[in-house]
Amino acid sequence: MTRFALTVEFDGGPFFGLQRQDNGPSVQQSIEDAAHDVTGETVTLHSAGRTDSGVHALAMRSHLDIAKPFEPFRLMEALNAKLRPDPVAITHCEVKPDDWHARFSCIGRSYEYRIRNRRAPLTLEKGRAWHVARPLDAQAMHEAAQALVGQHDFTTFRSAHCQAASPLKTLDRLDVSREGDAVIIRAAARSFLHHQVRSMVGCLALVGQGTWGINQMREALEAKDRAALGLNAPPEGLYFVRATYPEEESPQ
Repeated sequence: MTRFALTVEFDGGPFFGLQRQDNGPSVQQSIEDAAHDVTGETVTLHSAGRTDSGVHALAMRSHLDIAKPFEPFRLMEALNAKLRPDPVAITHCEVKPDDWHARFSCIGRSYEYRIRNRRAPLTLEKGRAWHVARPLDAQAMHEAAQALVGQHDFTTFRSAHCQAASPLKTLDRLDVSREGDAVIIRAAARSFLHHQVRSMVGCLALVGQGTWGINQMREALEAKDRAALGLNAPPEGLYFVRATYPEEESPQ
């Protein structure tokens, strides 16, 4: 049995999320079905993170255990051939030790949230960014974001359906920058609560519009109450960017 680590890119629009679902298509199901077609084996995909319906990934890390011998490149090519036409691609494949685990060996996760801040509707990025027509002050958003960096109880920014054992998380980075009419929010932590990034982005958007200030952001955090949340950003602007592992200086 060989453990293959995969780097996966996908458009989350057509899926009900990364994890296999009983009520609709998932990225996990697509990859597991492709692997079955290639190997004849029933396999289980394990991934560094979970994504909701509509959320995308630039470089999700996952792994599969396969008994049939394969060169990593040949396996990647075969999986990609079977994955068509689903918007899922394996961009890297390598062999890992049996004790390496895509989820449990991961020591850091990074997300990016993309906002298009313009009056005109989206065309090319429809379904791949959050369209906000009202002007946003990215600098004010960045300053307010720093109130969330560090170790906190993020109950306010946690989905009611979150299954994490504790709401206590350490947010290593939350940066906001403007690139033309794009406002980009970058977040990094060892792990995140369900909906944490989207909830933080939604409140930052309120700051950017002048509806909230940094004090309201602090008050929402300190409330430790989901009812204090100002806004939950939609899923289509969120991207899983990178998973970090101890042995990899430059993760794929």
